[in-house]
Parts: sequence; C-alpha cells; structure tokens
Amino acid sequence: MHGKQDSQDRLALLDVYKSQLVVIDKNSGEVKLTVDGIGHPDGIQVDVVGGYFYWTHMGEDRVGEDFFEPDGGIFRCRLDGTEITRLVGGGDIYTPKQLQLDPDRRMLYWCDREGGRVMRSNIDGSGLVTLVERGRGTEYPRAKLDQCVGIALDKKRNKVYWTQKGPKKGGLGRIFRANIDLPSGAHPWDRTDIELLADNLPEPIDLEIDEKHDFLYWTDRGAEPDGNSLNRAKLTDVGLSLREVQVRGFHEAIGVALDADAFYVSDLSGRVYKIDLETLEKTVLYDLGQAITGMVVY
Repeated sequence: MHGKQDSQDRLALLDVYKSQLVVIDKNSGEVKLTVDGIGHPDGIQVDVVGGYFYWTHMGEDRVGEDFFEPDGGIFRCRLDGTEITRLVGGGDIYTPKQLQLDPDRRMLYWCDREGGRVMRSNIDGSGLVTLVERGRGTEYPRAKLDQCVGIALDKKRNKVYWTQKGPKKGGLGRIFRANIDLPSGAHPWDRTDIELLADNLPEPIDLEIDEKHDFLYWTDRGAEPDGNSLNRAKLTDVGLSLREVQVRGFHEAIGVALDADAFYVSDLSGRVYKIDLETLEKTVLYDLGQAITGMVVY
C-alpha cells in the first residue's frame, strides 16, 4: 500500500487495450506474468497476504473513453492469474476507475466515473456502499464536472480523497476530500464534510499518498505546461500546501505508484516510467503495451 518502508520487487500494471494484467520486475522491466481477458481495466491493488489481485473493469459499452451503461465491475484473481472472479457488478457500477485497498478493514474503495460516485465494499464484494454522490438528480452518465476518477485513503486523518477531472484538457479539474465513513444521518449526495482542496487543475487523474512524509501525489493528463505531469502537495489537517509540479513530459499520464526509492508513472503511450525520488530523473522501464492505466508495487 502507501508510504512503503521496504522496497518491493514487482510492479503489476494494467494494459487496457490488450485487456491484460502484466507483472514486471520493477528494476529490469522483465515480464514475470500476464493475465489475459480482464476487460477494460483501470485500477489495481494487490493483497499479498490474502493472495489476490483486485482490479476495476470499466465496462463493455463504450464510445472511445466514455462508458454509458452500468456494466462495470470489480474483479479479483489469484496471484498466479487463476480463478478470475467478479465481486461487484450486475448493474451496480457504471465505470469504476482507480482502486484502493484498506488491508486493516478488509475493504476496497473506488471512484465510479460516469456514475459520479465514490464507493466501497468488503474485499469479497459484499457490503456495497456509496460514500459520495455528485450530480444527484441529473441523468446518467453524470456530467463531466461531476465525474470522479482518482482515489486515495488518508488513514492518519481518516479521510478519503478523490479527483474530478472535468472536461478533457478543460483546466477545470478538482481534488476533494471527506471523512472516510458517511456521517450519521447524512446521505452520499448531501454531505457537509466535503472539502475542496484544489481547483482549476488541468485534468487530475490518479492519486497516491506518501504517509511517511505526508504528501499527496497525483498524475495530470491535461494540457501543458502543467498537464501531463506528476504533482504533489503537502497534506495538512486544513488542506493542501506547497503544491508543485514535480515531473513533466508524459503522454496522457494516468497511473502512479510509490515505492521506497522511486515513483512509477504510466501513460496512454504504453510506457511506464521509473522516477528517482531524489533526483526526479525519469527513465522508461516498460514500453511494450498500448495504453497503461493503473499500477501497484508489491
């Protein structure tokens, strides 16, 4: 998960056009495992102790990058790629995007883009709950400004963070947070504890938290000069401070994963970049896919 103290060996990534889960060595880029037929994947997590990969499938009914029907799902398989199982679906989700795992509470969290929601379930798919709903009372798919994409858990402050990327290259992206649990008596659409942390961003996508140093990181696939970038801001009890662009020059930046000594950023060119934490120098680690979405180090 986040803020790792020990360097791990492998990086699991999602090739959305090949419909593959690919495991590579995080230093050499050598492919160790491929799992085929996993839908249109976007977010991924791994539970090494429990022995499973978990991922989101955005759905089948799409036009380009837009998904219009509630045919998305949450899936899992064993670490050897066997026993692919759908945990959540059947009309319950439109377009699940980035995925997070809380190993202590045994829960999965994700954003449902076209559904305009932040959601969670138990790791077996039971106990499905909507935590946040944007654009209540409007038609599905929800308007671009209400669509939720990236997600992160701040267990120190008991907060969930998410991005609303806005229109493509629109410069209207935002980052929000709220308490992880729905307040007593509140509904997902009328929560009073939602905080706007950043706005007028190019097009923020995935989130990652460095718990050790209290930083929030995010990718942005929007227009240059500040889009197609890796960004960070200091986490505080009252919001974000010291916001800055860390690395530029990606090609539709999407996924981000943090290890003890490096960042990994994926983009829709099919590349995975390894970025040194100290120098911020980036090198291409993997360049065999078509469009890489989510990633996780384990």
